[in-house]
Amino acid sequence: MASFASSATKIYCTNILSHDRFDHGKDEPYFGKVKINEKTKKNLDLKLVTNVASQLPVIVLPPDEVVKKEKKLAAWTSVRQERWEGELVVEGDLPLWLNGTYLRNGPGQWHIGNYNFRHLFDGYATLVRLHFENGRLIMGHRQIESDAYKAAKHNNKICYREFSEVPKPDNFLSYIGDMAKLLSGASLTDNANTGVVKLGDGRVVCLTETIKGSIEIDPDTLDTIGKFEFSDSLGGLIHSAHPIVTDTEFWTLIPDLINPGYLVVRMEEGTNERKYIGRVSCRGGPAPGWVHSFPVTEHYIIVPEMPLRYCAQNLLKAEPTPLYKFEWHPHSKGFMHVMCKASGNIVASVEVPLFVTFHFINAYEEKDEDGRVTAVIADCCEHSADTTILDKLRLENLRSFNGEDVLPDARVGRFRIPLDGSPHGELEAALDPNEHGRGMDMCSFNPCYLGKKYRYAYACGAKRPCNFPNTLTKIDLFEKKAKNWYDEGAVPSEPFFVARPGATEEDDGVVISMISDKNGEGYALILDGSTFEEIARAKFPYGLPYGLHGCWVAKK
Repeated sequence: MASFASSATKIYCTNILSHDRFDHGKDEPYFGKVKINEKTKKNLDLKLVTNVASQLPVIVLPPDEVVKKEKKLAAWTSVRQERWEGELVVEGDLPLWLNGTYLRNGPGQWHIGNYNFRHLFDGYATLVRLHFENGRLIMGHRQIESDAYKAAKHNNKICYREFSEVPKPDNFLSYIGDMAKLLSGASLTDNANTGVVKLGDGRVVCLTETIKGSIEIDPDTLDTIGKFEFSDSLGGLIHSAHPIVTDTEFWTLIPDLINPGYLVVRMEEGTNERKYIGRVSCRGGPAPGWVHSFPVTEHYIIVPEMPLRYCAQNLLKAEPTPLYKFEWHPHSKGFMHVMCKASGNIVASVEVPLFVTFHFINAYEEKDEDGRVTAVIADCCEHSADTTILDKLRLENLRSFNGEDVLPDARVGRFRIPLDGSPHGELEAALDPNEHGRGMDMCSFNPCYLGKKYRYAYACGAKRPCNFPNTLTKIDLFEKKAKNWYDEGAVPSEPFFVARPGATEEDDGVVISMISDKNGEGYALILDGSTFEEIARAKFPYGLPYGLHGCWVAKK
């Protein structure tokens, strides 16, 4: 977490650039307190077009983070300041057709005062904007003004329950009060630090696992507009952090923690009303499995029931367990359920091998020679049923890489779910995991192929030894090959595919990622979606923290 402006916090107001890096001359223009000339532009690889940062507080890092900063990598340190905007100098050539905005959301402030947060998923949301227009690139970032973030700024302490953090009660009565707030959902965070989606009507919403953590933002200014309130009476405290969103609809899953199962709901474009489609009852375990994401096909919703299950006892504990809000129940087995979108009827419910996944990639319907659907294929980033990946994402682990190969193995896990009434489904690797270094997460694909048979996926892979995915990889699911991009010592974020308007080939477009490099700096990277070769990059004014998921907002 970041430290915040308050009576108990030391804040320095300054420009984003260090003043002593410039030679001051009488006839050269200044930007705020900093002089900009051709020499400094070249040194910084940066053209500044706004001065929003000069009136805003710089975030003062706690002693522990200052020490870690000496190790150069900025991915796991809090963002330097709350807000910045400027035009970047582009090396290479951006396609002139690339006109629009890439938004990336993720945790970016991991301390309050001298208190460091434990886990990657705890950080307050930092939204980053890359705006492409006519070969130019403007970057900006800003904190999402959630209630949790604003309360932390005001009180200089944690006030809501984050992924692994809980507010520290002042006394026993406040502890009892916090328990009551937890049961009602009032103490759950609204820190929307996971994903960002563009709805069919153009509204842009940042999301996390809690339903109250749905926050609308302005994609042009990054201003927080306010809570995205659902107008229905379906209720619920949590939902999938990754809804399926198209130009016409919004699908999500609402876990039922009391009567273990999942509600499947749909919201039409232009409304805030979720409508009940159907319900899946869990077949195993004391609680529903974690559903961070789920896939769909043209006609079906696939509901995964993972043996990594929500745990009410862990939710109540003040200190985190090794699996945080979850428990591993291998005896409860794993299942995949298939529901018809139109009727809400369950057409298949099969047992599958044990699995652990955060992110599904895509799914499609397998047909026989007569065109009848015989099975559903669902692909995911599967961590070889190894739950230790959650604890590997503690910030202490991410910041202390010593050269040992500690990243758990992962693969493109391919489920085959038969629709003939068979009780069992299959789970296999879609290609040899060594093709992508046995690392696999943070995936995207051409959205025109949502729910359809597809060939290419883009993800973060691994070049070992490593403690976190450190490559970008293009997966060819037909040829069962992968092509990898790697910058030694760097940490890339999710590779996001943007299709060229009018394209007829699946991989005709670009892949956008943001890179934290080994020197403490960072840059936007643009790869050709077909060749997977670099076509452009643009250096940031300073390194940014690691981000999670993004969306594309095309120019109107």
